[in-house]
Amino acid sequence: MVTLNLPAFDCKTKQVEGKPYIFDLLRRKYVRLSPEEWVRQHIVNLLLTHYAYPKALIRSEGGLVLNQTQKRTDVVAFDRQGQPFLIVECKAPHVPLTQAVFDQVTRYNHVHRAPYLVISNGLTHYCCCVNHETAEIRFLDDFPTFE
Repeated sequence: MVTLNLPAFDCKTKQVEGKPYIFDLLRRKYVRLSPEEWVRQHIVNLLLTHYAYPKALIRSEGGLVLNQTQKRTDVVAFDRQGQPFLIVECKAPHVPLTQAVFDQVTRYNHVHRAPYLVISNGLTHYCCCVNHETAEIRFLDDFPTFE
């Protein structure tokens, strides 16, 4: 896999019928290792180890219904009251972070209404704070720490 612009970590991988799998700490099982999954696991590790997000308050591959269509958020972190705090949309390293990617996470946030959004392809990351009352979006220099 590609070296990412995220801290390296000691991940568990294995081969199943010639296909790579990585152990997902949140789902507590091995999942197919795709380039996007590689980014997702690094983002989860970053949130856990560098920003002190509690593992119990992070959900990976969570479902949501948007315009009567089932969608999946890559990573959602919740606050201590169980409300969405941060949504992360992960893309494979070769996928550019375009307006379409930002629009995707913004659409998901119409359902979740989290104050923080992140898009990342593992090489580049954009973090922003959303004021839902004024519709103002302010870009941040870093990931938000867990409150």
